[in-house]
Amino acid sequence: LEDLKESEFKEMWDLIKKSLKILKKALHPIGFNIGFNIGEVAAASQEHLHLHIVPRYKRDYGFMEVIAETKVLSEPPEKTFKKLLKYFKKIK
Repeated sequence: LEDLKESEFKEMWDLIKKSLKILKKALHPIGFNIGFNIGEVAAASQEHLHLHIVPRYKRDYGFMEVIAETKVLSEPPEKTFKKLLKYFKKIK
């Protein structure tokens, strides 16, 4: 983050803001987790910066995750991709 040019920093935050708006419209979450991974040892194979935006829902952590040590997907990723794609095609 500290190595980004001012224009890159602004572009990244603009994209985050647009992404949050799209996720709200398409998926209707009640909140988000946003996290940065910075550097090779932060879940990356090479030195770089990336971030995750995770939509959160009131009941997205339940007994399956606790008891069965598994993750439950509310829908197939391909379906979520199609929902988001139509919104992202509209942004420039």
